[in-house]
Amino acid sequence: MVIQSTSVSVQASITSVRAFLSDAQNISFLLPQDKISEFQATSEQCSFKAQGGILINLLFDEQNDQIVRYRSGAGSPFSFSLSISLQNEGESCIGQVTFDGQVNGFMKVLIEKPLKSLFEQMSIQLKAHFEQN
Repeated sequence: MVIQSTSVSVQASITSVRAFLSDAQNISFLLPQDKISEFQATSEQCSFKAQGGILINLLFDEQNDQIVRYRSGAGSPFSFSLSISLQNEGESCIGQVTFDGQVNGFMKVLIEKPLKSLFEQMSIQLKAHFEQN
């Protein structure tokens, strides 16, 4: 199952955004605080419970010029990757969150709508974070 957020324009350089996203502790700034609980993080990994009690454990996986990728860690109910694609636009960049999970049909019905909402909110918060700072 693949879920993509809407692309957003981020008012910061691609280098700044990539550095920010590469620190798992900063993921908390992208999450809707009223829909998550039990957030814990180090620079390499973070975990939290999403609405509905879904445990999301993210481990930093890789980064390059155009992507920062996390993957599922221990305790996650299924295997997945979470990528934030970045496209340079001069003084700013375009960001988009993409989730790619290995889920069965039953699980997809349960989680698709809340995860779509979560990743849309993450994109909105990414844009807002850099507008505020």
